[in-house]
Amino acid sequence: MPERPSASPRGPSSSRAELIADTAITLLAERGMRGLTHRAVDEAAGLPQGSTSNHARTRLALLEATVRRQAEREARTLMPTQMPDPEGGTEALADTLALALHRALTEHRQLTVSRYELALEATRRPELRAFYDQQGAQFRAMVESLLTAAGSPAPRRHTLSLVAWSEGLMFSCAAGSYHAEVPSRDELRSGFRELLGGMLGCGERA
Repeated sequence: MPERPSASPRGPSSSRAELIADTAITLLAERGMRGLTHRAVDEAAGLPQGSTSNHARTRLALLEATVRRQAEREARTLMPTQMPDPEGGTEALADTLALALHRALTEHRQLTVSRYELALEATRRPELRAFYDQQGAQFRAMVESLLTAAGSPAPRRHTLSLVAWSEGLMFSCAAGSYHAEVPSRDELRSGFRELLGGMLGCGERA
């Protein structure tokens, strides 16, 4: 079942702001960028007409609020709560990354699809591009930190390769030709182990 925004009370202004942004994420995943309007958010969230406009006056403001909420939810649901033990080597790192990727493709698939909608829109809006990149920097920093701890001789370059591999797999399995063939966590772990083995020179195999 797709994730639906919760209308339960979470606090006065902050809860409404979160509800609006969560609803925008849901609409992006279900209807695409053209389906995201202030009126549509009001209707889908069960809010009085004009509520979304009062919170985000312009479309850009609504998109920025959505990107911010997207980053918050991805950080909470996909980024590890505890860094893998460096002593665990490639295996521990591969398991951490496989878990995050598997969650993105299964229980948080809607969040993954909405991110692609926002990324495409950012290519057409320079002002949103800067905001989107700023929010996404935390994920790259996390990956670079993990690779540095694992002993990467070129963590910045390896971060690009690892993120590009992960993004390509996510797109293929969320919106591309493999959308009906989501790999298991074990399969993802094997893929990461092979990739990291080549980067780190561990010689480990699946």
